[in-house]
Amino acid sequence: MNYMKTAILLAGMTALFMGIGFLLGGRTGMLIALAVAAAMNFWSYWGSDKAVLNMYGAQEIDQNSAPDLYNMTWEMTQRAGMPMPRLFIIHEDQPNAFATGRNPENAAVAVNTGLLNALTPEEVAGVVAHELAHIRNRDTLTMTITATLAGAVSMLANFAAFSGGNGENRNGFGIIGTIAMMILAPLAASIVQMAISRSREYEADKLGAEICGNPMWLASALAKIAGAHNYTQNNTAEHNPQTAHMFIINPLSGERMDNLFSTHPDTGNRIAALQQLAQAWGTGGYVQQQPAAWGSNAPRRGPWG
Repeated sequence: MNYMKTAILLAGMTALFMGIGFLLGGRTGMLIALAVAAAMNFWSYWGSDKAVLNMYGAQEIDQNSAPDLYNMTWEMTQRAGMPMPRLFIIHEDQPNAFATGRNPENAAVAVNTGLLNALTPEEVAGVVAHELAHIRNRDTLTMTITATLAGAVSMLANFAAFSGGNGENRNGFGIIGTIAMMILAPLAASIVQMAISRSREYEADKLGAEICGNPMWLASALAKIAGAHNYTQNNTAEHNPQTAHMFIINPLSGERMDNLFSTHPDTGNRIAALQQLAQAWGTGGYVQQQPAAWGSNAPRRGPWG
């Protein structure tokens, strides 16, 4: 199903590229845009995961450099019956994490140092399990390609600001068409990005709870990560907002509305769903929404340094 979503996404983005090319240069521009889109689609499938990891300066770790994190992840992959992904650390104070890769055999999980420093080992396990769920559900291909293509569309829209409406536009749209394209192109990319992001988070939360064995570990982690946004900022994400949907919680804002214009479901709704799951499993259902130690002078617990 996710391969079908990816095919539809690539086809839609190709059509969008061709439309932008037509607005900028008529039929010639449309043909050029088609060639660019074909190259972009090929590169997005094979190299978009590496591009995102490089964007965030992710450093790969192994069993020797981070044995606890590595062994914990390996144990959960064995429980889930899936390959061991590559593990990466991002030196970023904001607690967050994401998964990437075109399939489970070529996947990676990246966690911020802020996550390891602020969360307990059980909470980190819940977060990593959530990312493993994305990999097992094959969400990561669509998520990563969306980030890459949305960024490309935004760049084209910015380019249009300097190339349109100069009297040489041969297609008759003129400055009105260029302005419309500048508004609608990034909006279309954002809508695709948001439509993909929402329902899969609930599914990954549920499967992640099954992988780690306790829904409350993930629920508690979500509460801490959401609270951290009041005190920390992810500067790389702020400069690359097209990647926001990849993270376990939106790194750009603390929006609390379950609506079309949110890249993630409301965190409170996700926690409530996990609490209901925990009650059904008999593992309890309480999570402290705002840990008292967050933002205070109390030392943070960092089991992996």
